[in-house]
Amino acid sequence: MLAMSVRAPGLRRMMLCVVAAAAIIVAPSAADVTPTGDVKYILAGGMLDVETGHILKDQVIAVENERITSVGAAADLVVQADSEVIDLSHYTVLPGLIDAHTHLSSNPSLHGFRRLESSAPRTAIYGVVGARATLMAGFTTVRNVGSAHHADIALRDAIEAREVIGPRMKVSGPSLGMTGGHCDSNLLPPRFDDRAQGVADGPWAIRAKVRENIKYGADLIKFCATGGVLSKGTKIGAVQYTFEEMQALVDEAHAHGRKVAAHAHGTEGIKRAILAGVDSVEHASLIDDEGLRLAKRYGTALVMDIYVDDYIIEEGERVGILEESLEKSRQVATKLRESMRRAHLSGANVVFGTDSGVYPHGDNAVQFGYMVRYGMSPLDAIRAATIKAAALLDMETDVGTIATGRFADIVGVLGDPLEDVTLLQDVAVVIKGGQVIKSPQLP
Repeated sequence: MLAMSVRAPGLRRMMLCVVAAAAIIVAPSAADVTPTGDVKYILAGGMLDVETGHILKDQVIAVENERITSVGAAADLVVQADSEVIDLSHYTVLPGLIDAHTHLSSNPSLHGFRRLESSAPRTAIYGVVGARATLMAGFTTVRNVGSAHHADIALRDAIEAREVIGPRMKVSGPSLGMTGGHCDSNLLPPRFDDRAQGVADGPWAIRAKVRENIKYGADLIKFCATGGVLSKGTKIGAVQYTFEEMQALVDEAHAHGRKVAAHAHGTEGIKRAILAGVDSVEHASLIDDEGLRLAKRYGTALVMDIYVDDYIIEEGERVGILEESLEKSRQVATKLRESMRRAHLSGANVVFGTDSGVYPHGDNAVQFGYMVRYGMSPLDAIRAATIKAAALLDMETDVGTIATGRFADIVGVLGDPLEDVTLLQDVAVVIKGGQVIKSPQLP
């Protein structure tokens, strides 16, 4: 087999000769992304090394069986003449993005009492739509923290089986919580005896619910440690679950090798969850200095969704969000953003997560601009959605960097995301496992 050496500055000229091999695939069916096992090459005009923070010019990424086999300068590479070459000479590429707090099976048009319309089959269909939109937006991996009917588990399995298009998923199944708490269903009067699937009270009942979620395929456990914004009749600052109950939940989950994510807005609930041993606190809106010290001491990730409140306040009434929820969102929005600023300055581990499903799927990257506005550099924000998120998901050997052995999950933008992080709101190229999922017409 003939080999040809790629030499920069002749990189672009060589690309143009082989560009016919780079198929243009937009919104493919699942059958279109079955890996072939052949070696292919991704030629990048610029590549962001998220670990060093440097953009490397004229890089070539070799891919086989979904994973990266080598990364290096074009001048040092030998390419087989009949290999597939994906020409991204005009783009800056970076690792596929990771959102550590999603609800893919939630319909963002159905809030408040409108949620009562959703049947289990429709919830599953919403998940298919949400997964596709999320992947097309450049988020090639997500952690789904809460889904009724175990719909996220079914969605994960369907994506892995290549039956539908979507990101790699870590999933929790139904969120656990106390009777009448944020993770319960509080919209109907007593005569309907409506109760969310994850409701359990007392240490042993909670352990049983953890085991049930694991039985049906959960990768992690999510529970509610405080009240929440979108639940009827709960107060944001109110603690939910006793310390004994939280300890039992965390102990049971960790005994089965599952991490624990705790929804917590209120100050005391945040600290109680950290001391109980949770792996991440979601939202962390009212975290105080002691809570930040505890998070740093115990290595607890803070997944802080600082964009979603703007959507709730601006669009909430239109999509059915209750007035009490709108008021809670108004109260917490500024405090959450200030908390994120302090968390970042303190050196706490802030991880990218957005609460997608509250707002439309596919808009996840809007949060990058908010993170920069409230204290992060563009590189810090990107690291929160790559290497830091990968570590939280226990996937750092699979995703989060463009490196040998990792999945070839890559996004491309026109321009420099370190200069303008909002470029990530409109990624031009999405590659998952070496397969082009989204691409403009190449030259």
